[in-house]
Amino acid sequence: MPDVARPYAASNALEDTGQMPALFARERQPAPSPPRSTGPDFDRIQHGKEFVSLRKTFRRFVFPMSLLFFTWYMTFVLLAAYAHDFMSRKVWGEVNVGILLGLGQFASTILITIAYLKFANKRLDPKVEQLRASVEAGER
Repeated sequence: MPDVARPYAASNALEDTGQMPALFARERQPAPSPPRSTGPDFDRIQHGKEFVSLRKTFRRFVFPMSLLFFTWYMTFVLLAAYAHDFMSRKVWGEVNVGILLGLGQFASTILITIAYLKFANKRLDPKVEQLRASVEAGER
């Protein structure tokens, strides 16, 4: 690192690079290898048919629901950006279409969360428990 207190002083190349001369370097001992884990074989579990089925079931719900919500969200954003007349149309009193669609974003988020919880409790959790039981029994 250059000496900021003495900017015109000659600097040492070893100080600039942070490297120590070989004379002062210690010989490194090889790091001890970590002990073998006695836990589950995660690679075999991940490629097993039960886990693949679980992942497929999860994706069948999550991907379409995510696409549906993203489409709904982008529709709201584009309407807010480009359809000012439509979004500012009064529904009753001072409540307009934009406010209702904005509240609809919150409502749809809550509904998607409830739908996912029901789906997970009914379809995913039993498969997870079955997989966990087989792993703990030593089948995997």
